[in-house]
Amino acid sequence: MCHAWDDRQGAAKDLNDLLVGQGVSVWFSENDIGLGEPFLRAIDKGLAKSRIGIVLVTPSLLKRLPSGGVADKELSVLLQRDQLVPIIHNTTYDALREVSPMLASRNGLDTAEMPMTDVAAKLAELVTT
Repeated sequence: MCHAWDDRQGAAKDLNDLLVGQGVSVWFSENDIGLGEPFLRAIDKGLAKSRIGIVLVTPSLLKRLPSGGVADKELSVLLQRDQLVPIIHNTTYDALREVSPMLASRNGLDTAEMPMTDVAAKLAELVTT
């Protein structure tokens, strides 16, 4: 799951926990990068093993992407994949389109239209099919 660092203890953790509760194996930096492990290399390994990319699009992510940080690097890799699902949370597709038209062109889910629990259920269904 690609997310802004600021969301790691909030929305990203909530979505991770809901997905794990649905039986989905999620690569989540908070759980999958060990102490002393090289951060970018661990993310690179996680991306290599992932089948589906989930991008949690929040105001924090939209603010960070233009700076070219870690989330921007993850997104660059994920945009090459067939299955990439943006999850819009506390923002809009219009705001995303201003920062990443390529990501905004992907069909995703919006927590303004359904609760995060339903988003997690739909993602779990996608992963298991």
